Amino acid sequence: MGLLATVAGPIAERAANTSTAALIASSVVSFVVLAVVLNVLSQLLFKNPNEPPIVFHWVPFVGSTVTYGIDPYKFFFDCRRKYGDVFTFILLGKKTTVCLGTKGNDFILNGKLKDVNAEEIYSPLTTPVFGKDVVYDCPNSKLMEQKKFVKFGLTFDALRSYVRLISDEVDDYIKKSPTFKGQHGTVNVPQTMAEITIFTASRSLQGKEVRDKFDSSFADLYHDLDMGFTPINFMLPWAPLPHNRKRDAANRKMAETYMEIIRARRAEGAKRDSEDMIWNLMSSTYKDGTPVPDNEVANMMIALLMAGQHSSSSTSSWIVLRLASRPDILEELYQEQLAVLGADLPPLTYEDLNRLPLNDQVVKETLRIHAPIHSIMRKVKRPMHVEGTPYTIPTTHVLLASPGVTSLDSTHFPNPTLWDPHRWDEGAANAGRSGPTANGTAHTTGNGDEAPEDEEKIDYGYGLVSKGTNSPYLPFGAGRHRCIGEQFAYVQLGTIIACLVRKFKFRNREGEEGRVVGTDYSSLFSQPMRPAHVVWERR
Repeated sequence: MGLLATVAGPIAERAANTSTAALIASSVVSFVVLAVVLNVLSQLLFKNPNEPPIVFHWVPFVGSTVTYGIDPYKFFFDCRRKYGDVFTFILLGKKTTVCLGTKGNDFILNGKLKDVNAEEIYSPLTTPVFGKDVVYDCPNSKLMEQKKFVKFGLTFDALRSYVRLISDEVDDYIKKSPTFKGQHGTVNVPQTMAEITIFTASRSLQGKEVRDKFDSSFADLYHDLDMGFTPINFMLPWAPLPHNRKRDAANRKMAETYMEIIRARRAEGAKRDSEDMIWNLMSSTYKDGTPVPDNEVANMMIALLMAGQHSSSSTSSWIVLRLASRPDILEELYQEQLAVLGADLPPLTYEDLNRLPLNDQVVKETLRIHAPIHSIMRKVKRPMHVEGTPYTIPTTHVLLASPGVTSLDSTHFPNPTLWDPHRWDEGAANAGRSGPTANGTAHTTGNGDEAPEDEEKIDYGYGLVSKGTNSPYLPFGAGRHRCIGEQFAYVQLGTIIACLVRKFKFRNREGEEGRVVGTDYSSLFSQPMRPAHVVWERR
C-alpha cells in the first residue's frame, strides 16, 4: 500500500495539474472567442452615423494594426475603396481617423491649435531622443521660435556655402571607403547613403568639430539614439528596455559633446569656418529677450541632425536604386552636367545646381513615390466636423493625414507608380496637377520658402510659409509643422547625386535589371529593404 501511495500521489498531482492547465487554457480561449464575438457584434450592430465608418477588424485592441504596419499605402487605398476618404481604424487600441486627399491634408495639417495637437502624439517618442525644452517638449509658441532660429540660419549665403562642403565630403568618402576600391564592385546602397548623408549634414549644418566626431564614437551614439524611434516607444518610451537605456546614455553623451563645442567656441572667441547652425543658434534670442540657453542649442542640434538624417538617407538611397534600375536616366544626368557645366566638370556650386533641371527632377520624382513619412498624426482636442460629411471627430480619436497618398493618386499623377523624372518637364503631359514645384516656376521667397506667386501664405511664428495643402505634392508636409529643412534637403540631395553621377555608373545586378527593392515600413520612416546591393563602375 505504501508503495502504491508513493506512486499514485505524484500521478494524481500531475493529473490535477494537467486538468488545471487545461481549464486555464480553455478559459483563455473562451475569453478570446467571446471578445472577438462581442467586437464583431459591436461593429455590426452599433454604428454611429455621426462618426466615420470603422474599418472592420476581428481582434479588439489589435484592430488593423498589423495590416496597416505591413504596407500603409495599400491599407489606405484599400480602405478608401470601401469607405471613402474618411474612415477610422483601430491602431493598438486607439481609434485613428484617416482623412485622405487634398481636403484631408488641409483639414489635419492646417488644423488650428485649439483643435489639433502634435505634441501629445510625438513628445513621448521624441523627448528622450532630442532632449528637454525643444521641439515637442515645449509650448508650441516656443517651438515656432525655435523653427524661426533654424530657418533663418538657412540663408541663401549659408545654402550657397554648403554645396562645396557637401561636395568635398562626398569626394573624400569615395576616396577613403573600402566599398569603392578599384574600378568596379557592388555597394549596399542604404548603408552607404546613410553614412554619406550623416557626414555631409554634420559638416555643413553643424561645423567641422561635429563632423570630426563622426570619425570615432559619434556614429555609434547616433545609432543608439536612432533606436529610440522604434514604434514600440510610442507606447513604452519609459520602459527599461536595452535599446532605451542605450538611447538615454547616447543622448547624455551627445548633448555633452555639443556643450563642449559651444563652451569652447564662446571661451576662445573662435572664428566661423562656415555658416553652420551652431553659430546661428548661439547668437539667437527669444522674443522675451532670453538668449537661447546652451543646453537648448545642444538639444536642437541633436534634433536637427536626427530629423533630417532619416529623410535624406532614405531619399538618397531610393535615388541611387532607381538610377541603377534606369541606366538611361543616369546617363542623361551625366550628359546634362557635361553640356551645362563643361567637359572638365568643375567643382559644383549652388548656381550649378539651379542649372541642372533633370538633376532636380530626379529628386522631386523620388520624393513623390517614396515619401519618407507615410503618416502624420494629431491628437483631437475639440470635436471637429469634417466639411461635406455628416461626421464629427470626437476628442477620443487621433487624426492621421497621409500626403503620400495624393502623390500616388492617378487623379493627380497619371501612371502614378511609374518613376519618371521627365513628368516634371515643363509642359509634360503626365505631370498632372502637381503643385508648387511642378514645372519649375516656383520662386524662392525672402525667407527661403518655395511657393508660387499666388499661393496663400501664413506666418505661424517662424516667417511666412505657403499653406501648401491644396497641392497633391507635399513631401515635406504643410502647416505649422511643415519641415523647415526643405531647401537644405534639396541642396544636400541634389549635390550628393550630382557628385555620384560624375563619378560612377550604377546598374542592378545581373538578372535583376529594372527591379527595385520593396519598402520597409517597420520603422516610423519609410526606407528601402535592406540589404539592397547594386553594381558600380567608375567612369
